[in-house]
Parts: sequence; C-alpha cells; structure tokens
Amino acid sequence: MGAYWKDGSLAESIMDAESIPYEEIPNFPVSTVEGHHGRLVFGRLDGVSVVAMQGRFHYYEGYPLWKCCLPVRVMKLLGVKTLIATNAAGGLNPSYKIGDLMIVKDHINMMGFAGNNPLHGPNDERFGPRFPPMSKAYNYEYRKLAKEVAKEYNIENIVREGVYTCLGGPNFETVAELNMLKMVGVDAVGMSTVHEVITARHCDLNVFALSLITNECVTSYEADEQANHEEVLDVGRMRQDVLRKFVSRLVTKFHQIDSASP
Repeated sequence: MGAYWKDGSLAESIMDAESIPYEEIPNFPVSTVEGHHGRLVFGRLDGVSVVAMQGRFHYYEGYPLWKCCLPVRVMKLLGVKTLIATNAAGGLNPSYKIGDLMIVKDHINMMGFAGNNPLHGPNDERFGPRFPPMSKAYNYEYRKLAKEVAKEYNIENIVREGVYTCLGGPNFETVAELNMLKMVGVDAVGMSTVHEVITARHCDLNVFALSLITNECVTSYEADEQANHEEVLDVGRMRQDVLRKFVSRLVTKFHQIDSASP
C-alpha cells in the first residue's frame, strides 16, 4: 500500500521503518516546503506492508507535473495496489470548519482544463492506456468504509465528503476565484493530489484521498481573515493524533478488501 502523507507524524507511526531521503534516490525530486520532511519510508502499519511519501512535491516548486507524480510510478513498480493521499486544503463549503476531514469523492482538474496534465506526452502502455477514464477515480468501497470507521471512532461529526480541486499555487486564491470555484461545486481547494490521483488511476491503483481542512476560504471582500501557511501547519499538528488513528485503521480495512479481491 502506498501513501502520500501531508503530516509527517503519520509516517512516524510505521513500525520496523526503513527510510531513504529523497536526495539519495537517483532522479527523484526533493521537497522544499516547510512541514514536508522529504523521505521515502518502508515498513508496516498495523501489520500491513506500506511505503509512504513523507512529504510531496508541488508544481509551484518548479517541477513539471509528471515529475511531481514520479513516486506514484515508483510505487506501482514496487507492487503497490492502493494509494492513500492526504492533503491540507482550504474549506470552501460554508458548512466546513477548521479541523474537519473531507473524504474526497471527486475532483475538478482545473490545471488540466488549462492544458497541464501529468499524462501529457508519449504514453507508456506498460503503465496504462492512452485515454484513462476518471469517472470512478476515488474508490467507492473505500469511501463507504471510511465513513463507517469515522462512526466507530466517534468522529463522524468532523468527517465530510466532497469535491476537491487543485490549483497551481503558490499564492492563495482571490475572492473572485474562490467564488467561481464555489459556483461550480468545489468543496475544498488545495495545491496537490489531483495529478497524483490521475497518475495512480492511469496505472490502475485503487485510490482514497482525505483533505484536512486547515482554513476557511475567504469569499467576501469585507472579511479581515487571510490564509497563511503557519495556520496550515498549526491545524496539522492539532489533528495529527486523530489522523494517525483514522488512517491506520483505514489501511487495515482497505487491506482486507484488497486481500479478498480475486
């Protein structure tokens, strides 16, 4: 099982861990963002073999999208069948509160609309087809199980389900941009995950994604609040124990489903 984890504490839950710094892996990009440790971690989580990205790469760091998604290809070659992606996101849905967890049920690929897609260029048929479908990008059974686990841990009051979008960054969005996204049905906004999910589905990985709502998007010109990265880090630290417990349980549940599949 593979994972992109925003919060480094999740990777620290892995038992019998062996880690490799990104800079020691040939041709691997290196994370430059505060809060992203920059290690590939191998080990076991609740008895399930996992490989985790402790820190990811972003388009705004200067990497092309295909290189941001290179670790997904590596996971596929390592035998990974399932990708769990977590991210920090701004809550655009007015019912979302800071600290909520949003199960991603779908995404809107805004960067793809602008002609920027991780699958641009020659297609390698060894990974997947030229024109992969995205109508079932986020595994329905995983999402259903995640809601059951939320009830099991009495956190259903902070667990949502919605639509995510990724923008290029690194600036946070304008009021007009956020209101436009709200009109087209976006619930949470971030700067990652969508292109990684596209790459994962292209190479036939099952996908589950979870957004930690770290700030409420400012959709009024009269509002005094402004988004900032320190707030993102603070909320990540606040929710790290809940995330660790929740995701660890999901890994076990997803593994049971995958093991039962023919």
